[in-house]
Amino acid sequence: MVNINDIKNGMTIKIDNNIFLIVEFQHVKPGKGPAFVRIKLKNLRTKSTIEETFNTNIKFEKANIEKDAMQFLYKTGESYNFMNMETYEQIEVSEKDLKDSAEFLKEGLDVELAFYEGELLDVILPDKIAYKVIVSEPAVKGNTTSNVTKEVTLETGMVVKVPMFIDEGEMILVSTKDGKYDSRA
Repeated sequence: MVNINDIKNGMTIKIDNNIFLIVEFQHVKPGKGPAFVRIKLKNLRTKSTIEETFNTNIKFEKANIEKDAMQFLYKTGESYNFMNMETYEQIEVSEKDLKDSAEFLKEGLDVELAFYEGELLDVILPDKIAYKVIVSEPAVKGNTTSNVTKEVTLETGMVVKVPMFIDEGEMILVSTKDGKYDSRA
């Protein structure tokens, strides 16, 4: 158990059988009435974010999240295969368990898988991943007003909007936060 006064950003706690990540918190001492703590929580199962208010005398159960360094090996049907980088043990994860992370995976990518008591909660991707552009329409001459973009298809099949100067065969960086083009690799 952890006292509410001892919580920190990034800590994981269990509330009503759900696992939450503390995004941020604020101790509030109003002029009248008792002090309280306002916490912004991210549910690690549903990925939704909520804001809750708690009394200062409450305790939370700490949720110990195990993070394993893994490498994505390959996809077969609806399953994604990962290898533990320390034990070389392979695990299979279904596409529905990966949620939005699946579109970013490419063979050989190093990721972290976060588990709580054997349940996969999250796939922690690098902030930016380099991909090869495999389909790109040529830039149209005269189409040079500011911020003109075109769609390209990457090696994973993901479609991303990029500046007009990006051509087939180039390596680009894509942000895993929003799935947008970042820069050339």
